[in-house]
Amino acid sequence: MEIDIQIIIVLGILTATVIMMVFEIFRIDVVAIICMLSLGWTGILTTDEMLIGFSSNAVISMIAVMILGYGITTTGVMEKFSEGILKKVGDDKNKIIGFISMSVGTLSAFMQNIGAAALFLPGTIEISRKTKIPVSQLIMPLGFAAILGGTLTMVGSGHLILINDLLKNADLEPYGLFAVTPIGAILLIAGVLYFFLLGNYVLPSVSAGGMKKSAQEKLMETLRLSKNIWYLSIKKDSPLIGQTAESSGIWKKFQINIIAISKGEDIIYAPWRETAFQEGQILAILGRESDAKSMASEFGLNEEHAPLIFSRLDKPEDSGFAEVIIPASSEIKGKTLRDYAFRRRFALEPLILFSKGEEIKGDFSDHVFEQGETLIVYGLWDNIRLLKEGSDLIVATPIESEPKNQSKTIPAVASFAFGILLTFLGVPIAIAFLTGALAMILSRVISIQQAYDSIDWKVVFLLAGLIPLGVAMQKTGAAYFLAENVMSVIEGQSSLLLVIAITLLATVFSLFMSNVGAVVVLAPLVIGMAEIAGLDPRPLVLLAAVSVSNSFLLPTHQVNALMMSSGGYKNKDYIKAGSGMTILFIILTVIVFHFFYI
Repeated sequence: MEIDIQIIIVLGILTATVIMMVFEIFRIDVVAIICMLSLGWTGILTTDEMLIGFSSNAVISMIAVMILGYGITTTGVMEKFSEGILKKVGDDKNKIIGFISMSVGTLSAFMQNIGAAALFLPGTIEISRKTKIPVSQLIMPLGFAAILGGTLTMVGSGHLILINDLLKNADLEPYGLFAVTPIGAILLIAGVLYFFLLGNYVLPSVSAGGMKKSAQEKLMETLRLSKNIWYLSIKKDSPLIGQTAESSGIWKKFQINIIAISKGEDIIYAPWRETAFQEGQILAILGRESDAKSMASEFGLNEEHAPLIFSRLDKPEDSGFAEVIIPASSEIKGKTLRDYAFRRRFALEPLILFSKGEEIKGDFSDHVFEQGETLIVYGLWDNIRLLKEGSDLIVATPIESEPKNQSKTIPAVASFAFGILLTFLGVPIAIAFLTGALAMILSRVISIQQAYDSIDWKVVFLLAGLIPLGVAMQKTGAAYFLAENVMSVIEGQSSLLLVIAITLLATVFSLFMSNVGAVVVLAPLVIGMAEIAGLDPRPLVLLAAVSVSNSFLLPTHQVNALMMSSGGYKNKDYIKAGSGMTILFIILTVIVFHFFYI
């Protein structure tokens, strides 16, 4: 049989694309662009067809999801979300993966899987930061669970919705809402157990390029700074009552720093030297445990568990250390800390002074500052930002935590929820999520510039570049050619072999075609083969629709593409973790369909 030259070209481009992806000859988005342009230069696709990916539902949905996720993150609501999860499951990695995976998987049963993944992604990143579990070990299980959850109901993904229409067109009875739930539940549970048992072996322990230390971690490591905070309450008969930090001599004697004082609901950060101690106050002390205990013993203070009012001092997103340099034009030059009223101005506690190569700790209130000297201070990032905005001192430490606009929490959550609600009402996901993103901009949760900055263009070009390959496979008949040849080989064979063939073919198609496109190609072939074999075509069409969800080997599924940058993954990470998941998916699907559906 003579093969059309266009089919040969498309299969050649497909093969080259796979090789470049697997061996990472170029970055994955560059490979996608090469693939897209090759289809244009060879004349397989017209210019409009070649660029169709940039206007596809998948790409627009992806852009909208990134904007929505960023908007939610800026309000700080995901910090509360992550705290809630950690209170429920603790900081055990397997428990966190299990809880998040089952939650997002269940949610995916009733909404588009990318929406479910996007909802959990910011919180998962926040959990990684708080628990120090590498984000690369949490995000991939989240993405896989979102994909698997789409097989729980007949409305969980677009291709499952589509097959009922295809069955109707073929005069076959459509499936009910929960017809696919048994296999979907088995796949989701198996996916969770897969990472529970093998996660340490198949997931990258760190993101691509290594687990990079933050500027804060580098500063703490270089200067041997410890964020050990002790809380001491002042009893009724304490000799500290009525004294100040300066008059009591605690700076000189104990080498500690008082970073905050509270009484009731009032809190003073970095209290100045004349702040008098009172009965009932709780002091937040930064220093060594031995010094804190010595101070407590001498002044009759009680050690307390971290009071809720001091919670911002314990959160890296709210407080930290900063390196402050004194420039030539600084007003503090030629003055002391007490002359400049540093604590009263900025509510920041000076910890260390570097002067002429000497490191000075304790009480250096009377030191006269000179140009080029450096202070290490501790306090709230909000106060450090105020210091940085002025021109008097130079803050050399990057502030990695963005300020949270909690006043916009309600409009941010409402915009996200509105976008998701629209998908439930049948609005196309791209329109629904883009409407939600616009609502965030119009309600001033984020600016339009922040929206543009939130978009990961590598992911956009990855999807937009590969979508035309699926179009070309359908346009030239390459997909039909492959499917037809596979089906001809197994014609007349056992039903088990037919189930295996459909499962494998759908899996391969899912990597380079849209799930819907793969089902459109496979459904009529499967119906024809089932009739020849004397089998009911309905379960075989359902099998094909379920199997096109087996998209784990490469980050070409839109959920995996969304997770790729956040997790710092490379192609090899998906191949390593996805190969086992793919094999498990195929085995379970074949067994369940062969014995319970066919």
